[in-house]
Amino acid sequence: MKAIILSAGEGSRMRPLTLTKPKTMLPVAGKPIIQYNIESLRNNGITDILLIVRYKEEMVRNYFGDGRDFGVNITYKTQKDFLGTANAISYGEDFIDESIIVLNGDIILDDEVIGEIIEKYNEEKPDTLMVLTEVEDPSAFGVVEIENGYIKNIVEKPKKEEAPSNLVNAGIYIFNKDIFDKINRTEISERGEYEITDSVSLQIEEGKEVKGYKTSKDWIDVGRPWELIEVNESLIGDLKTEIRGIVEGGAFIHGNVHLDEGSIIRAGVYIEGNVYIGKNCDIGPNSYIRGNSYFGDNVHVGNAVEIKNSIIMENTNVSHLSYVGDSVIGSNCNIAAGTNIANLRFDNATIKTKIKDKKIDSGRRKLGAIIGDSVKTGINSSFSPGVKVGFNSTIGSGVLLYDDVPSDTRVLVKQNHIIQDKKVKR
Repeated sequence: MKAIILSAGEGSRMRPLTLTKPKTMLPVAGKPIIQYNIESLRNNGITDILLIVRYKEEMVRNYFGDGRDFGVNITYKTQKDFLGTANAISYGEDFIDESIIVLNGDIILDDEVIGEIIEKYNEEKPDTLMVLTEVEDPSAFGVVEIENGYIKNIVEKPKKEEAPSNLVNAGIYIFNKDIFDKINRTEISERGEYEITDSVSLQIEEGKEVKGYKTSKDWIDVGRPWELIEVNESLIGDLKTEIRGIVEGGAFIHGNVHLDEGSIIRAGVYIEGNVYIGKNCDIGPNSYIRGNSYFGDNVHVGNAVEIKNSIIMENTNVSHLSYVGDSVIGSNCNIAAGTNIANLRFDNATIKTKIKDKKIDSGRRKLGAIIGDSVKTGINSSFSPGVKVGFNSTIGSGVLLYDDVPSDTRVLVKQNHIIQDKKVKR
């Protein structure tokens, strides 16, 4: 069996993080999202992988190469236009032998899921096997109607009260060659795309065996910025201590820490909970690093900084006397001294943030800022919960930011000073 991983799209709901990186290359717990899928396939004996790429594809190609360093054989094909999942999968028609497993590149799943569905497929040999998972609110997913293991209907994003079940499409399939005949006959949808669920619906209409496999194993769709924090929380929770760098005397570590080569944890640093620290990082002195925090390569954290449950990407500095809570900070940023990124509302309500100009409830009581690459903050700047800052923007000294900032923007505050001669009596 071979595999296709879909990695062509930008992931616009993840902006501003995806303005400079494809979504599947965003890092969590030390690896790009897509690497977890490649390793899951490899761990289950699937080593021939076709990556469908387009948006900033050079980042994917440069990182994985031919796959040899990751124990797999990787082939690439560029999707010419963003025409949907069926169109993307169609690029694998000449790649398939007898059957093929297809994954969306922006999901994180338990290794055992791959092994289970391969075993299920080999036992029953349906034309299509679709992995299903149960959710509380299916309105944001493709929802299936199932009978005796056979999928009878797929409803895209129904109203919660109209959904035929709580079982949703997890974006993982095993197909035989028949799917390519159906893809070639699939009509374009109202969204202007060729949907793989429409191709599967053609199979159902023509009496092909389309089966569902319900999994209770971990499955996370990383589609919105706070879900990057959530999957990082989950994966760092399994971290084992590995110290390749230097821990100075007087540092205190309570939890499992991965400290990579060339990195140093200085005296007075207090680490509480599991933390991942990449290569050539400099942490401290006298900083407080709280659980589930991730630091990419070449990150510098200054004196008396507190960082909680956050992702700090490579080549970013967080200067002294700053606080960063439940946030994602991109690459090549400079967070100036005294910057405060708040993560909690006064009323303790869940935090809303804008996705495609629409306010969305994250469902999180604690959520800080989402900051794109190459952002600079001035001293004593402050960020309200849930704000987003675009690529290459600058937030000036003393600014209290409570609205999103687009890319390539400068935000300054102007003070009115009263200058008096102390010798003059008033």
